[in-house]
Amino acid sequence: MWAFCNINLLVFFMLLYFYFSSAVPSPLYSTSCQLQGQFHLNGMHKAGDVVLGGVFEIHFFSVFPDQSFISAPQEPTCHGFDVLGFRQAQTMAFAIDEINRNSNLLPNVTLGYSLYDNCIQLGIGFRAALSLASGQEKKVVLDDSCVGTPPILGIVGDSSSTRSIAISTVYGLYRIPMVSYFATCSCLSDRKKFPSFFRTIPSDAFQVRAMIQILSHFGWSWFGLLVSDDDYGLHAAQSFQSDLVQTGGGCLAYVKVLPWGNDQAELRRIVDVMKKSTARVVIVFAHESHMINLMEEVVRQNVTGLQWMASEAWTAAAVLQTPHLMPYLGGTLGIAIRRGEIPGLREYLLQIRPDLQHNNSYGNSIVNQFWEDTFQCRFAPPPTGWVEAGGALCTGNEDLDNGETEFLDLSNLRPEYNVYKAVYALAYALDDMLRCVPGRGPFSGHSCGNLQRLEPWQLVYYLEKVNFTTPFGDQVSFDENGDALPIYDIMNWLWLPDGRTKVQNVGAVKESVKGEELILDEDKMFWNFESQQPPQSVCSESCPPGTRMARKKGEPKCCFDCIPCSEGKISNKTDSMECTSCPEDFWSSPQRDHCVPKKIEFLSYQEPLGICLTTTSLLGTFICAVVLGICIFYRSTPIVRANNSELSFHLLLSLKLCFLCSLLFIGRPRLWTCQLRHAAFGISFVLCVSCILVKTMVVLAVFKASKPGGRDSLKWFGVLQQRGTILVLTSIQAAICTAWLVSASPAPHKNTQNHNDKIVYECVVGSTVGFAVLLGYIGLLAILSFLLAFLARNLPDSFNEAKLITFSLLIFCAVWVAFVPAYISSPGKYADALEVFAILASSFGLLVALFGPKCYIILLRPERNTKKAIMGRGIES
Repeated sequence: MWAFCNINLLVFFMLLYFYFSSAVPSPLYSTSCQLQGQFHLNGMHKAGDVVLGGVFEIHFFSVFPDQSFISAPQEPTCHGFDVLGFRQAQTMAFAIDEINRNSNLLPNVTLGYSLYDNCIQLGIGFRAALSLASGQEKKVVLDDSCVGTPPILGIVGDSSSTRSIAISTVYGLYRIPMVSYFATCSCLSDRKKFPSFFRTIPSDAFQVRAMIQILSHFGWSWFGLLVSDDDYGLHAAQSFQSDLVQTGGGCLAYVKVLPWGNDQAELRRIVDVMKKSTARVVIVFAHESHMINLMEEVVRQNVTGLQWMASEAWTAAAVLQTPHLMPYLGGTLGIAIRRGEIPGLREYLLQIRPDLQHNNSYGNSIVNQFWEDTFQCRFAPPPTGWVEAGGALCTGNEDLDNGETEFLDLSNLRPEYNVYKAVYALAYALDDMLRCVPGRGPFSGHSCGNLQRLEPWQLVYYLEKVNFTTPFGDQVSFDENGDALPIYDIMNWLWLPDGRTKVQNVGAVKESVKGEELILDEDKMFWNFESQQPPQSVCSESCPPGTRMARKKGEPKCCFDCIPCSEGKISNKTDSMECTSCPEDFWSSPQRDHCVPKKIEFLSYQEPLGICLTTTSLLGTFICAVVLGICIFYRSTPIVRANNSELSFHLLLSLKLCFLCSLLFIGRPRLWTCQLRHAAFGISFVLCVSCILVKTMVVLAVFKASKPGGRDSLKWFGVLQQRGTILVLTSIQAAICTAWLVSASPAPHKNTQNHNDKIVYECVVGSTVGFAVLLGYIGLLAILSFLLAFLARNLPDSFNEAKLITFSLLIFCAVWVAFVPAYISSPGKYADALEVFAILASSFGLLVALFGPKCYIILLRPERNTKKAIMGRGIES
């Protein structure tokens, strides 16, 4: 059965709530539905086969008289004529007239309209919607067929989110389609709560995302948010904060709710917060009435230097674009409804005449009020419900086209364009339904809807599938939530040098396959700052590369300190949350913004220390060669022959090898140098010390043979025995080195532990035991040689070589005893340098101590180079 009978009961309770009708309802079992009361509202009406309803803001204010249950109901008085709201209502009338003249759209169907004024009041708007749904017939007689066209097929409106929520909640119960042209609350996208709600304006969810994109584009991460105390503002704030968290696009310095009315104390507190905040960008989701009150306080406190961002509710508010407010609001960026063009609208508006509207008293009332407001005159007597303003009498023949007025300025059609699209959406949905072929319909039994048995929910089905293109070239369709294809213009408030203001289009944001697409023409933008550049609005300056962000305790994430990265870590981009460690072979630059290869350290031939040691080594080798040459040249002299010339030659060759082996410790360590350096060092020194040991033993044997009965001792120290002893002793060291290299060979190693900023290339010994045995064996031979030489130091020969051996080995042992602890504690290349120094020092000690006196005698005191002198019998003349 036709569902609108039930609406009458709902109307009754609503009337009771608003202290209206005292009529007694018809019994529930009656065969008729009786209207329990009738609202007397300002409206415009036109009859038709199908009627579309509309609810518009035609007056700014309303005054409710005192009501009681026993007094006769009185209608509220509306005043403050809204010319733009009236133009929006006329746009709907024009669209219906245009459709009726279009033979291709709804042929043989005439559309009518019933348009009401809501006076920007929830109660009045809700009454208007209920009146549209119930119709104006006082009594409806029911029959078994219950056929007929409903009072309205759908409505266009309301402009307010709060009123749209209230109306759509009721309309949704009966699936009456409602197409809003200005309600943006994202909550209206909930299909479970609002199954029959559609809109030709994008949802606030998209507007919020567009705002966040603009903020991100200009690098504004610290901003304030002001919202109106209604569904529009509160849901926008909720959506804004939610999307902000998801995108990480910034932080809110404060969120304040603007009060209804001129609450000076609350406004003063809000502006104080804005003044003290470091946020330079203020986003406002509110109506122009809120902004008027807010800006009065902003001017009073002279709060300048703010970048305002406007929601679509006040982006085009001319009442705010005054010389008084532009010093504060100049440069405002706003989200605006898509601008469109409606051909023929101006001509239609110019046809409006009060004398052409007498067929409907309510419509005549609104048109008359428009006429009085436009020409500052009055009709006699004044229309019912109109507050008489005085002035000249209106004739009805005044010329609307005489001069430019706001009413006829069609250069910025935005809400009107949405009204136009909403009317056409309903018309196209109805046209699609009437073109349905019986038997192929979308409803049960493949049936179709028709005007004789029309149900509103059938039109909802077709509205969900509507798709058409306006003459301006915009596509109109609805998604699964009843939202239109999202697109917004971005506006900029330009303050011209002559004091005039201009709201110019500087870009757009729209939905595309890539997501939200932002287009901005920054060259056209006006910035109300001395620099003529976008302001900086951040809680903390961006952290440069080389630092990381450390959030301040108890403050939003946008407020942080910049902490320099520690050594070995870098950040190579702005606003890094963490510093990353450099790879093992790299270190952080001084700026900590990139990794650089670590310095490579080893004992190099190019550095001063390496050059000195190399020079000393080569010098020692050269001296050995010179001494060897002297000994060979003077090999027949007594002093050379007396000290076992062959052992001396072997000793000089081994010293030369000792000097040369030190070169293996200089240069970048490689596997072969690491393996060879200690082996060469160990074998060379064992060869050297072995020669000294044998030489000492020979001295003792010769001295013992000079005594009676000691001749047999020399047979154990012949030339072969001497060579064999040296070979055996050296072979033992060679065996030790071989075992060491085979078991745990020394190898090059990159040491990154001792120094963070450099790599020390060194040779690890591989086996500490092997290295210790090698040194221990050298030390054993050196100590044994020292003891034997010490015992032979007082032999009677004038030139007793045992004393020289004792002294040389004393130097040798002292050097290597001091070397061990110093080597263990020395880092990196200095350990190698110390070992080279020990080799050179001990080698020079042996060379100088053993061969220095001989060369002195050979070269400078040849008179002492005789057998008698050596035997201690005096110097030959």
